Amino acid sequence: MAPQATESKPMYQKDERALCFHGELLYEAKVLEVRRTDPKDKTSAHEYRVHYKGWKNTWDDWVPQDRLRKLTDENRELAANLKKELAAANAPKVAPKFTGKTRRGQGSEFGSGRGSEERTSSVPAAGGRGSKRARDNDIEKEDSFNARSTIRMPMPDNLKNLLVDDWENVTKSMTLVPLPSKAPANFIFDEYFQQEKVNRIPGSAEYEVLEEFVVGMKQYFEATVGKLLLYRFERPQWQDVRKLWESGKYKEWEGCGPGDCYGAEFVARMLTNMGELTAQTNMDDKQVARLKTEVGKFGVWLSINSKRFFCAKYEKPSAEYLENAR
Repeated sequence: MAPQATESKPMYQKDERALCFHGELLYEAKVLEVRRTDPKDKTSAHEYRVHYKGWKNTWDDWVPQDRLRKLTDENRELAANLKKELAAANAPKVAPKFTGKTRRGQGSEFGSGRGSEERTSSVPAAGGRGSKRARDNDIEKEDSFNARSTIRMPMPDNLKNLLVDDWENVTKSMTLVPLPSKAPANFIFDEYFQQEKVNRIPGSAEYEVLEEFVVGMKQYFEATVGKLLLYRFERPQWQDVRKLWESGKYKEWEGCGPGDCYGAEFVARMLTNMGELTAQTNMDDKQVARLKTEVGKFGVWLSINSKRFFCAKYEKPSAEYLENAR
């Protein structure tokens, strides 16, 4: 005999204050009524009639549970970040002039996970045979790339500051993040899942999105560490740790990979790449909006827990390493 579905309880109660999505932003709201989507089915999902704080009653609306968020400090920060990102996206855009240089904290210095020192010019010398055609082709490619829509992902200010410090520690002070990390990426993603899943109903679409997000972030991290997330100075270290988990000689490294070795510093670097890389996919607007929400929530959580996960002190490499890195 098949087990009977149990009656679920609403996550939000009448008169409870919460945050509610309206479009891309989160607004403070009050739950006015609670009901099931199917009154005859006690196992059907709940929906909530909400009143947005500061809005007229004509805006009161019935919303599904996945549009609501608990009124916590973490979700307040998410709401603030979403508001900042939307304001930045709607700000007048001025095309920058290319100078071949970037300022600290902008462009390629940590936006792409690599320093500008690694970039090389593909434009042939002036006057060479076929140079005009090559230049025209380069201009066409550049115009095509610039025409693509940019997707802005939320990033807490605290994480931005940590990324600037990280960039200085590696590229200026020539120090390294100690590996393996005491809190590697896979541990961070699993920890996030355990803490976030209590806010979602098992079996719901929102719960499944969380599962998919965590799995996707792990796969994304594995694929991007060696290709996008390292500065040039860190590449000899990457070669060293790869030898350890690929050699099969060390049991403690058996079955390991980037997600078991690299930690929060590199997870944060990956977050800075998410918007640019997502823009190159075939995700529709709804999928992108959902991803932005999940990335935003994860970024806020990582920021709040940064002292737990980010290393307190970078290590000075050996003289031999310094020589090889040059």
